[in-house]
Amino acid sequence: MSRAADRDDRPTPQAADTLPREEGSAGQVARLALPALGVLAAEPIYLLVDTAVVGHLGAVPLGALAVGAVVLAQVSTQLTFLSYGTTARAARLHGAHRRADAVTEGAQATWLAMAIGVLVVLGVQLFAGPITRVLAGGGEVAAEAEQWLRIAVLGAPLILVTLAGNGWMRGVQDTVRPLRYVVVGNAVSAVLCPVLVHPVGMGLTGSAVANVVAQVLAAALFLQALRREAHTQPGVRLRPQPALMWAQLVLGRDLLLRSLGFQLCFLSAAAVAARFGAASVAAHQVVLQLWNFVALVLDSLAIAAQALVGAALGASRTASARALAWRITRWSAVLGVGLALAFAAASGLLPRVFTADTAVLAEIPKAWWFLVAMMPVAGVVFALDGVLLGAGDARFLRTATLGSAVLGFLPLIWLSLALDWGLVGIWTGLSVFMLLRLAAVVVRTRSGRWAVAGATRS
Repeated sequence: MSRAADRDDRPTPQAADTLPREEGSAGQVARLALPALGVLAAEPIYLLVDTAVVGHLGAVPLGALAVGAVVLAQVSTQLTFLSYGTTARAARLHGAHRRADAVTEGAQATWLAMAIGVLVVLGVQLFAGPITRVLAGGGEVAAEAEQWLRIAVLGAPLILVTLAGNGWMRGVQDTVRPLRYVVVGNAVSAVLCPVLVHPVGMGLTGSAVANVVAQVLAAALFLQALRREAHTQPGVRLRPQPALMWAQLVLGRDLLLRSLGFQLCFLSAAAVAARFGAASVAAHQVVLQLWNFVALVLDSLAIAAQALVGAALGASRTASARALAWRITRWSAVLGVGLALAFAAASGLLPRVFTADTAVLAEIPKAWWFLVAMMPVAGVVFALDGVLLGAGDARFLRTATLGSAVLGFLPLIWLSLALDWGLVGIWTGLSVFMLLRLAAVVVRTRSGRWAVAGATRS
């Protein structure tokens, strides 16, 4: 990199490190958070459409879709560093008024996405049969799931390109274009899916093809955006830059370990709930899906925090970054309280939307009130997660998450099984997990050690 660019990495004196009137305002946060929420919601909504279409084929295709979709979902779940890590790095550069370098981070993340995606495709093609047989227990469901997965996984590199595209665009505080791109892909696929599955007669295979079409369209739009930036922004480097990709992988390592910690916790919870019987695991699934919905809403504010805090640190305005951190956290906490009140009021009605089974309905309250109580806590935790991610403090978040899992969640989950505590024990474990994370991120944020100024985090 040039000497001029190196000079930009050093903190610059500020006449007044105060929070500008517009920065961190409710309007600015909403302009970032609402489109981000749309992007987060697009995939679950499309999956609901896909499930409804395939559901009319019968139980076996529906079961096969569920198995295949679980495997494919791990691609985006475990490799979110291509999005969140890229946002952290691009946001700092954007704050330092180095848009070309911020976009270059996106280009390098895109190269990584394609390389990792090819490895994922090869791995799944090799092991699709054993994976689906383990998950489905063999038989017709496993056979159809394998066929669906072999086609759908061809879109894995494109899924990862979309993650990388979301990452750099959030970093430069543009969450509107990613929403358009993702909606275009999923909307076309949502129209194509029922046509391929039913009138064309492709059955479950048609669902997989439509899935890949969605990924092709969205990824193509993100790639086009990169090329357009290269034409309009002098200094954007589209060719591979090994040093930058290595730095992204180092950050990604910590985020990957953090994601694995989450997966271990929730898989353990599901496994233990299943051992308490069908009603317990069904009730756990209903409440868990509602928890995922709450997480989706709160994550949109966390994304805004990530972009704004990263930009403030990139501009060497550490006091502004700290002020932004607590301002967005207060709003997220208020949103969490609002969601808690709404779910408390709907406790008698909302579960019946998901099931009419009396045994399941009898089990749901054992987890429901834990869900309600955790929402304000989640508002604070998710917002401060976004702050620390924006600061590039991934190593701390990795350690805090894994420590909270090992000390809080997992012991209580397995004690629940040993001592027959049922859903009460499982959701107590989740609550302790959240409280430990709350303590960790609040202490870290108050310490100010995360607020490292400059266009790159040393």
